[in-house]
Amino acid sequence: MPIPTSRSELLNAIEVNFAKLFKDLETVPDALCREATLEGHAKGTMMNVHNLVSYLVGWNHLVLKWLDLDAKDAPIDFPETGFQWNQLGLLAQKFYSDYEDVAFDQLLKDFKGAKQEIVDFISDQTDERLYGANWYEKYTLGRMIQFNTSSPYANARTRLRKWKRANGIT
Repeated sequence: MPIPTSRSELLNAIEVNFAKLFKDLETVPDALCREATLEGHAKGTMMNVHNLVSYLVGWNHLVLKWLDLDAKDAPIDFPETGFQWNQLGLLAQKFYSDYEDVAFDQLLKDFKGAKQEIVDFISDQTDERLYGANWYEKYTLGRMIQFNTSSPYANARTRLRKWKRANGIT
């Protein structure tokens, strides 16, 4: 899928990648969702499907936090307070921990809800607002949203499908 350059393309990328991923997530047996047999987000680590979804929920909520702070003209501590861009593996570990006690079915609902909040925000924006100027360093707002929604959704789906094949899940 090409990199989105408009509101409609961004919405399409998010919806298409989310729908494909979510369909695959719904077929993960509860008994396997906590088995640490997926390659982790930090080099040399392993994670489970629950962690994978926790990571996506964490990033979706982080995007929503950025949008909220931006709307208030408050400073945004990218990527997250206490973390630098070269510490994304540690941030992933934080997300795993943040949602560790959330049941998988509830985590999926949270994922769907956070994605919808982002879609609702994008739907209210213009192409100019999303792509007309740099928002963070050299990146537009639309590109920053895409980096942290549709792209990770596609990456997660690739990881999940590989894991499902290895575990005989169709």
